Amino acid sequence: MIVYQATKERFLHDNDHAQIEDEVQRAFVAKVGRYVSQGEFESWRHSLAAMARVLRDRDIPDDIGVGIEFGIGQTAKRIDFVISGAANDDTPHLVIVELKQWSNSRISEKDGIIVANRGGKAEIEGPHPSYQAWSYAALLNGFNEAVYESGTELKPCAYLHNYRDDGVIRHPHYAAYLEKAPVFLDGAGELDKLRAFIKQHVRKGDRGKLLYEIAEGRIRPSKMLADSLAKMLKGNREFVLVDDQKVVYETCLAKAEQASEARKQVVIVRGGPGTGKSVVAVNLLVELTKRGQLTKYVSKNAAPRAVYAQKLAGTLRRVEIGNLFGGSGTFHEASPDTFHTLVVDEAHRLNEKSGLYGNLGQNQIMELIRSARCTVFFADDDQIVTLSDIGRIAELERWAQEMGAEVTRLELASQFRCGGSDGYIAWLDNFLGIRESANTDFDRDAFDFCIVDSPVELHDLIREKNKLNNKARVVAGYCWDWKSRKNPDAWDIEIPEFGYRARWNLDKDGSLWIVAPDSVEEVGCIHTCQGLELDYVGVIIGPDLQWVDGVQSVFPEARSSMDRTVRGFKKALKNDPDATRSRLDLIVRNTYKTLMSRGMKGCYIHVAS
Repeated sequence: MIVYQATKERFLHDNDHAQIEDEVQRAFVAKVGRYVSQGEFESWRHSLAAMARVLRDRDIPDDIGVGIEFGIGQTAKRIDFVISGAANDDTPHLVIVELKQWSNSRISEKDGIIVANRGGKAEIEGPHPSYQAWSYAALLNGFNEAVYESGTELKPCAYLHNYRDDGVIRHPHYAAYLEKAPVFLDGAGELDKLRAFIKQHVRKGDRGKLLYEIAEGRIRPSKMLADSLAKMLKGNREFVLVDDQKVVYETCLAKAEQASEARKQVVIVRGGPGTGKSVVAVNLLVELTKRGQLTKYVSKNAAPRAVYAQKLAGTLRRVEIGNLFGGSGTFHEASPDTFHTLVVDEAHRLNEKSGLYGNLGQNQIMELIRSARCTVFFADDDQIVTLSDIGRIAELERWAQEMGAEVTRLELASQFRCGGSDGYIAWLDNFLGIRESANTDFDRDAFDFCIVDSPVELHDLIREKNKLNNKARVVAGYCWDWKSRKNPDAWDIEIPEFGYRARWNLDKDGSLWIVAPDSVEEVGCIHTCQGLELDYVGVIIGPDLQWVDGVQSVFPEARSSMDRTVRGFKKALKNDPDATRSRLDLIVRNTYKTLMSRGMKGCYIHVAS
């Protein structure tokens, strides 16, 4: 998506004869369906006027393409300003310009991070403009087929049009990224340098043809974390961390280096579905291990660990895989400070007790903090899906403080799943009654979503999508008994009015259901897909979530008696009905939010109730 697209000639005309920020605002509302903040509107006013001054050069062709707010497919990221054209040899070129209104900054010791006033807020750490421009170019190259197939040269840079050189923004600490994406500052000499940079790479105009091709280009096959794991452990850079991901990653590395037995560190990273928690977590595991730290990736949920182990088979020995990845239920036996760092993914799923019968240890949160000098928790209260889950943000903080650890709180907010649509996630909250939001709809062009009348049609849609790359699956609320466990010929999920029947995946493929070759015929549940991702997900909403006379209501009793997520709820209702009913309500709604946010490209749902 490009919010505003024109030639240089048209852009300058709009700037001269209208308020360009109003033009961009109108285009933004038409394409996205909402207004931007006043701060972003003001930034358009000042920064676009600055870019108009840059382009008033007779040697920059009038017919180059100009794009404003250029959306990067599969992400919520937008590039401020892009210029398209061609070099003298007709190679297509795209100049990426990251625009900042900064006037000062401070050096951070962290790689690629700088301290500055951002969005009118107090000084905070964030990516250096050169890193940001370079990372956006890498994202665009990674996600857009048109860029890849056309051989387009991407040339990123940053323009800080209010910033006078003070030795900070171009400090040698940032040399590696300045080389990838130069920074241009305030001043006549700097203006000439930026014009020279543009003219060096865009010698011929294309009337925005390249911008159109990229905007309409196919999304490249999704890079799945599990598929990239072996290469990452070999030292390959598989994922470019952008914006808040980079800040979280570098901060966690710094806290891990600071940690000691006398100065425990706990980092709590809040992040919703699709914000890259697992990508950052695995990158931390790889880097800290490379630095010689005894580090382990921990998750209560077995499915991600099983998938990672399968992908690493043949690359690492089983014992090496076991040393890198583990469940959360073994740390009651660990001595204090056994590990340098524990990276705990999906920490909201932690339990109080460990063991098959829930009779071992004292508290998994406490035991994890005790076992390491630094513990990094990635958590999301909106993905708590069982009565036994205790890993709420507040509980993680309480135990960290009780254990005398220094606590750092961070957040991942940018969306890298669900077509990069932040609006879809907000709409899900509204649709499922988790919390009210202004999002009564979302950008349907960004994410393939539909409600399907028949489960047969739903499963057929997923089978068709699965032919592309085996990354589409059907999941459902656990509202049907697992009959095939004892009788392989029995059907588990039966919806007679549609002639639909299917089996749970729980026996044949177990935790590997999401990657098993033929498991598209089976149906998954919350236990085998949380913490993992697909390209397309089909969700059957069971009778535990119903619309009665137009009002959405939760019916936990409709869950299968074999489902452990709500086990013991009847007794708990007798002891504390209000609190238990509130918890059950959230568990059911959170379950469907988690299921409906597994897809990177699309989600189809059928309501079986």
